[in-house]
Amino acid sequence: MPDYPKTGINFLDITPLLADATGFASAVKLMSSPWQDHGVTHVVGIEARGFVLAAPIAIEIAAGVVPARKVGKLPRKTHVADYELEYGSAALEVHIDAVPPHGRVLIVDDVLATGGTMAATIELVKKLGCEVVGAAVLLEIASLGGRAKLGGTQLTVALP
Repeated sequence: MPDYPKTGINFLDITPLLADATGFASAVKLMSSPWQDHGVTHVVGIEARGFVLAAPIAIEIAAGVVPARKVGKLPRKTHVADYELEYGSAALEVHIDAVPPHGRVLIVDDVLATGGTMAATIELVKKLGCEVVGAAVLLEIASLGGRAKLGGTQLTVALP
């Protein structure tokens, strides 16, 4: 979708895929299968479309699911990480007790663009005292260079 949410931004809309039961199930399988044997204890989904993908992926790999939310949306004490977007800045937070220390975390989002939200979520997981096993996204906009901000975190892309 061109020029959304601001002029010059090309938004990738995954809602048609989510509305297609067969396509959605296939996407979940593609995103979860590389992580089946990695000992993942928790899947962190990045607000908001990452939530929709993280929950079924967590079920597929027998892990818990944790939301990384925009600031002010979680009721208990949190860790916070700031990040830059293509069109501004924002912050994410997780509960300080969302994952026990030494947990093995897979981070999930819909699209990797500039890498800001993913890098912030990696920072949050590390603040929890956990290991980032990897990250899974449905799509990557490689031309924006977001992978470079992941600090070597293993990334799988379901629909390259």
